[in-house]
Amino acid sequence: MIKRFLIAIVALVIVAGGIIGFNLFMSQLMTNIFANMKAPPVPVSVSEVTAGSWEPGIEAIGTASAARGTDLAVEAAGIVREIRFKANDTVQKGQVLVQIDDRQERADLASAKAALDLAETALKRARELREKGVSAVSALDSAEAAALEARAAVAKIEATLSTKQLTAPFDGTVGIPQIETGAFVAAGTPYATLQDRSHMRVDFALTEQQAALVKPGMVVNLTSEAGDMALEGTISGIEPKIDPNSRLVTMRAEVPNADGALTPGQFLHVRVALPVEENIIALPQTVVTASLYGDSVFVVREVTPEGADEPQLQAKQVFIKVGRHAGERVEILEGLSVGDQVVNAGQNKLTSGAQVFIDNSQSLVEPAPAAEN
Repeated sequence: MIKRFLIAIVALVIVAGGIIGFNLFMSQLMTNIFANMKAPPVPVSVSEVTAGSWEPGIEAIGTASAARGTDLAVEAAGIVREIRFKANDTVQKGQVLVQIDDRQERADLASAKAALDLAETALKRARELREKGVSAVSALDSAEAAALEARAAVAKIEATLSTKQLTAPFDGTVGIPQIETGAFVAAGTPYATLQDRSHMRVDFALTEQQAALVKPGMVVNLTSEAGDMALEGTISGIEPKIDPNSRLVTMRAEVPNADGALTPGQFLHVRVALPVEENIIALPQTVVTASLYGDSVFVVREVTPEGADEPQLQAKQVFIKVGRHAGERVEILEGLSVGDQVVNAGQNKLTSGAQVFIDNSQSLVEPAPAAEN
């Protein structure tokens, strides 16, 4: 009985040992096969790193307004007799836009002019009599005073009449009428907006540090929110104090707008162009890979592996330090040198040390390094 039990144990050990040995053999065989297997080279596109011009800029958000623009208001109360403009009419300085009923004032003016004529006639007669010596000096003085009073009365009524005839204070485009013919309007009632859109202003704000870099006369590039419009202006004014609440400095740019593309109140992206810098390394942002460990790029270098007869191209992951951004490009402060071959397409298939071959036919990015907006 014991003998049979021992034989069974020995047989079990032999079978288990055989299975374990076979598995170890197969594992070692697979390890050797994969160790000697070479992954095929990965096709990549590269750009050569060069130093070029960099046009730094300061980005901000601005609002457009007309260089001359105002809301027109009624000067004197009365009934609207006539509206002489339509929405979006181009008007000239001095053009009559609204006529307020002035019949009573015109009647008063006619009476005042008649009184003035009488006073002038009386003054003329008093002077003639005084020259002949048959009139007292006081009579001439009274006649002159009466004439002056009559002239003042006429001037006063004419001034009142001018407030009943509303004219354009400058050339521009008038807006939608806010009053109706026949309506009674009080003094100060807005009746339209007038905007001179031939020349525009754009106001925006910068931080204290950014404002220190800006000077009057600098070029400003403006683009609309939709990106369908691009204009250029110049800095015309810098607020001499910092807003104590926002800690920002207000800037103003003058922008020619002869074609009327810019509208008062429009939202704009503003870029203040700073002096151009030379010998700056810059790359497209799509080339740079961001991760928790930092920003990096893949650089293709020629390496001769140990035991190999010929060199091969390998992609090495290089961590870099990025600086300023301008448009779609980013400044490279550290990590790259002029002449490095940077992968610009196919990097998503790479690991550091992977063998590659260059195929610039699949390039997705232009290799030009200069950062321009």
